[in-house]
Amino acid sequence: MTTMMNPDSSTEARPLLELRGVFAGYGGGDILKGVNFRVAGGGVTCIVGPNGAGKSTLLKTISGLVKPREGDIVFDGQSILGSSPRQILQAGIVQVPQNHSLFKKMTVRENVEFGAFLLKDRDLIRRRFEEIAEQFPIVVERGKEKAGSLSGGQQRLVEFARCLMLDPRIVILDEPSMGLDPVTLKRVFKTVRHMSASGRTVLLVEQNAKAGLRLADHGIVLENGIVRLTGSGREVLEHPEIGALYLGGAVVKSEQV
Repeated sequence: MTTMMNPDSSTEARPLLELRGVFAGYGGGDILKGVNFRVAGGGVTCIVGPNGAGKSTLLKTISGLVKPREGDIVFDGQSILGSSPRQILQAGIVQVPQNHSLFKKMTVRENVEFGAFLLKDRDLIRRRFEEIAEQFPIVVERGKEKAGSLSGGQQRLVEFARCLMLDPRIVILDEPSMGLDPVTLKRVFKTVRHMSASGRTVLLVEQNAKAGLRLADHGIVLENGIVRLTGSGREVLEHPEIGALYLGGAVVKSEQV
């Protein structure tokens, strides 16, 4: 497929986020082995790959929780290599983790407001909350209830609302469909589309490859810590090598990779 390309060969305008030859891992062992890819501003980019491909390590590296051994991470033209997680949050990169992260004994409203913990301006926090409440009615409808009383899908929506309190430029979502029934999954993905339509850049890691790539403008396949395929979401989904990857075989290198 000629539209599949090495990320380094792209001649598009400057990306919002770019990883350049990133090696990273734990205890001296590399999980990421020279990762290169770009995330354009706006739209949804979905990263897929089998278990053990390095997807979670990749997101932790972007968020500053894992320090690369080699390579660079560039956000809006500036290197964020070596930045702390707090500095990366302040720069405009916010992540919603795979596991539910609400404070279950706090109310829904308290959880959402806590998303603005870096802000000091109470008026700004109030305005942000009001704007987000319009997008996520559950924040008002269940605002006084304990977060632990919500279903898994409802908690995910509140997590989305909370992450927007910092008005991020990139929202990173780690397996947002995890544990959700089909009806709730559709609602969550509809919310992701809305975030994108409102101008947010969304970087999504999704084990449900079909659902994630159908949602995405751009798709990336990660295997054994290396980017193997990249293209539009539809192109990646329909690429014949994807079947081999998810059947447990390695991606066969081709001229397009």
